[in-house]
Amino acid sequence: MGRPMTALFRGVGITRRFRLPRRSLLEPVESLTALDNVSIEIPTGAKFGVVGESGSGKSTLARILLALDQPTEGEVYFDGRIISGASPGELGDLRRDVQVVLQDPRSSLNPRMRVFEIIAEPLRSLGVAGDERGRVLELLDAVGLSTASMDRYPHQFSGGQRQRIAIARALAPHPRAIIADEPVSALDVSVRAQILNLLQDLVRDFGLTLVMVSHDLSVIRYLCDYTAVMYNGEIVESGPSERVHENPTQDYTRRLLAAIPTMDGSLLERVRAVEGDDREGEHDET
Repeated sequence: MGRPMTALFRGVGITRRFRLPRRSLLEPVESLTALDNVSIEIPTGAKFGVVGESGSGKSTLARILLALDQPTEGEVYFDGRIISGASPGELGDLRRDVQVVLQDPRSSLNPRMRVFEIIAEPLRSLGVAGDERGRVLELLDAVGLSTASMDRYPHQFSGGQRQRIAIARALAPHPRAIIADEPVSALDVSVRAQILNLLQDLVRDFGLTLVMVSHDLSVIRYLCDYTAVMYNGEIVESGPSERVHENPTQDYTRRLLAAIPTMDGSLLERVRAVEGDDREGEHDET
């Protein structure tokens, strides 16, 4: 038997409550519980999916793992080091080690910057030394974009190509983990499959840990080794993806499987087979 994988991310009893605004000073203070006593372990090198409907708490959990938000209660660790409650100065290493890919590349990429500047920006802001131009060229190749792309602006690309640029930017500072929050939900089905295949290849080639947040169980099933199902601020089911999808133990998971449209694996495999090297031929303006 091999050695068990250690947890890169670990959350213990994470609760996040948001204080609701009062309409008058006489009203009692009320709060909304977005996360309720959530504990989670994400192994190093895993592809870990967090799935749930809108309002389930999955994006709040992602923000807490990124230390962009802090839990009201509980503790969060990255590689054994506590990050919940840490000061901005203490989070310097985390900012390099954990990067994010968001749902809409149109809004996450600066429209006034050329692609070279977009990808190189994290290298400069995080103080990553090395051959800046060489790193940008390496990443453009890794995500299937041509060298000429670096002199163009985001609006000159399709939606799928913009997401490739966003992924390259996330990879620039040599992170150990990527948190992807609904990275394909704004794309059409064929381009969605290409981006999922790209993420799968990059996780393998760069030795990354991937946390994929999605409302779509078929996306999680295709890409992820482990699945955590969230409902009403709690993780109601978790485990190896094959077990969760083939033999769910919770009624909510069964309803989620039945209700969400699927992208079957045969389609993804067909897209992968024909994709080849011509990955800039996407026409998916969304």
